[in-house]
Amino acid sequence: MADDEIILADLSDDELVMQMHDDLYDGLKEEIEEGVNLLISRGWTPYDTLTKALVAGMTIVGADFRDGILFVPEVLLAANAMKGGMFILKPLLIATGAPRMGKMVIGTVKGDIHDIGKNLVGMMMEGAGFEVRDLGINNSVEKYLAALEEEKPDILGMSALLTTTMPYMKVVIDTMKEKGMREDYIVLVGGAPLNEEFSKAIGADAYCRDAAVAVETAKALVLRKHNQMNA
Repeated sequence: MADDEIILADLSDDELVMQMHDDLYDGLKEEIEEGVNLLISRGWTPYDTLTKALVAGMTIVGADFRDGILFVPEVLLAANAMKGGMFILKPLLIATGAPRMGKMVIGTVKGDIHDIGKNLVGMMMEGAGFEVRDLGINNSVEKYLAALEEEKPDILGMSALLTTTMPYMKVVIDTMKEKGMREDYIVLVGGAPLNEEFSKAIGADAYCRDAAVAVETAKALVLRKHNQMNA
């Protein structure tokens, strides 16, 4: 193995980016951190490093997850490697005022303590260039609303894994309507027992069956929202 060990520093920029896509896919955190540092040291902007090396790599992971080629454990590894790269880039992105895709507040609803799916969505959203505030599990309507006031995100994401906690999503959406703030946010819902019909019935903007779909849906809806605001 030692003979064909790839020395990242010896690669050209294009080769390095392709190698980083492979390393992300394989969940190699240290290699991703090294790759990010190399690109920055070569004069790449934090934003280009994020979009061309990390986001592009996670897009491949997301597509293969959606198509059933990769599974949750592999995607979590890839997302963890991505996090390593993001940790280096975050302060640099803030310092350079780089554009963001948008912002999301996400959390599992009250009475529900399942979080693997939610964590995956949060990681994949970060992988797509969104800023994510994760509220964790067991969130009351008050907690959601406080986070919306504080963060002013584009998107609220709610997750539930139990049929008994699903209806709480409607409580949150109805309260948002009462307070006249429903129109200010894109509401995405997900979790095993949910479906399209349920999401429509409770007044959410979309149901996302998995993390890859959540990212695609979020991108499309945020773009539409920005276009409407600029129109």
